[in-house]
Amino acid sequence: MLVIPVLDLLDGHAVRAVRGERSAYRPIESPLAATSEPVAVARALLAASGAQTLYVADLGAILGHGAHVATLAALRRALPGTEIWLDAGYANYTAMQAVFAAIRHADAANDATATAPAALATLVPVFGSESLRDLHALREAEDAGHSPILSLDHRAGELLAAGAEHLSQTLSQTATQSALFPSHAAHTVFTWWPHRVIAMTLDQVGSYEGPDLSTFERIRASVPAHTTVIGAGGIRDAQDLARAEQAGATAWLVASALHDGRVRPATDARADHTNSMPDDGAHTDALRCKETASR
Repeated sequence: MLVIPVLDLLDGHAVRAVRGERSAYRPIESPLAATSEPVAVARALLAASGAQTLYVADLGAILGHGAHVATLAALRRALPGTEIWLDAGYANYTAMQAVFAAIRHADAANDATATAPAALATLVPVFGSESLRDLHALREAEDAGHSPILSLDHRAGELLAAGAEHLSQTLSQTATQSALFPSHAAHTVFTWWPHRVIAMTLDQVGSYEGPDLSTFERIRASVPAHTTVIGAGGIRDAQDLARAEQAGATAWLVASALHDGRVRPATDARADHTNSMPDDGAHTDALRCKETASR
């Protein structure tokens, strides 16, 4: 099981996410870092997990308060060779382009990196269903070479879908369904899935109540065979990772269990320390994790 660390940004800080109740999020206090400064926390998470991929939720952007452009540019400069999966509340492809352009502009303003794009972390857009209003944005991003990821965001067992009223209908259909929307939804017909989908259950985030495997399994049964489904939220320890793997997961987004030392990099010599995400090996590397001996 691959562990992908998560960094949540709000009001200039890395924050501790709990159950998706964003008004209650506070700057992170973690044994991994002496500060809630995002670059310091990101480095600590990557070191603790051994990962080369970092998932970033820009909650300021998602809540409509504006993206953390300077912080995101600083992360790119500080984490060369890393892939940053960025959910910044994109409503459509144009919004995604605007955020990426603003980050590139901030990068270019830094003389040290203006002529060295290879020294920057790679940005990959994550389109969250709670924000996305134009579902064709995913295909547009793919055609532009961005390898987009779709996050199917859930709360209280329901899909959060800003402009995708038919999405939940699709997910209740059989595994042979290959369209993102049923054919009768003429005004939103979209017959293409991205290569990677995140099964996000906000209620489980930071809850230590275990992963939502029923939602994960339902989504996995609904997407085409070429789509990799990545879980998110609820991981407490190595046993949860093993259960998720048995359910068919190959990767899971984790934050609290990393901060609290409940999972750590595997030391078994047989472990593959450069594991990559299936179907997109060039995009994701992370380290297998296991429960800490002290737990």
